[in-house]
Amino acid sequence: TGVAQLVEQWSPKPKVVSSILTTRANFKRNMKLKIYFQEAFNELIHKVSWPTWSELQSSAIVVMVASLIIALVIFVMDYSFQNLMDIIYGLFY
Repeated sequence: TGVAQLVEQWSPKPKVVSSILTTRANFKRNMKLKIYFQEAFNELIHKVSWPTWSELQSSAIVVMVASLIIALVIFVMDYSFQNLMDIIYGLFY
């Protein structure tokens, strides 16, 4: 009977499968998913330190200023290379 439990029992009807092992595997997978979501929720509520409104505003301002500086640097580089290429192409054409 030990080997018989490892073999799935197939139904003679098409697309209908019956297996105790498949049911057990699904149950274990569902329990693992349930435990995972419970632990994730617990961590989200009890262990995460959320920023205050003032911390959030100051971080947003830092990100905006840094983004503007990077955009300005890229613009200057693009403009410089465009003028350099215009000079180089002007010499040959």
